[in-house]
Amino acid sequence: MADRNRLPGETAERTPIHEPAEETVEDIDRDRRRRRAQFLRDLTEARELRDRVRPRAARAARMRQVLRMRTFRW
Repeated sequence: MADRNRLPGETAERTPIHEPAEETVEDIDRDRRRRRAQFLRDLTEARELRDRVRPRAARAARMRQVLRMRTFRW
């Protein structure tokens, strides 16, 4: 079952072994923050694209959000 992800002719010995002991906590945090920032940029870009493609739906979504914020109690 694990061989399904390997390329033809690739053996278990050739696959790189990830050793988490080599990475420091700072490296792990830096990578996590970098991936999160990239995800948030992509998410923002997707929302902007959706708003440009479907302006009527975007306007309705904005109006619903405004209504939710008006009825929200702090």
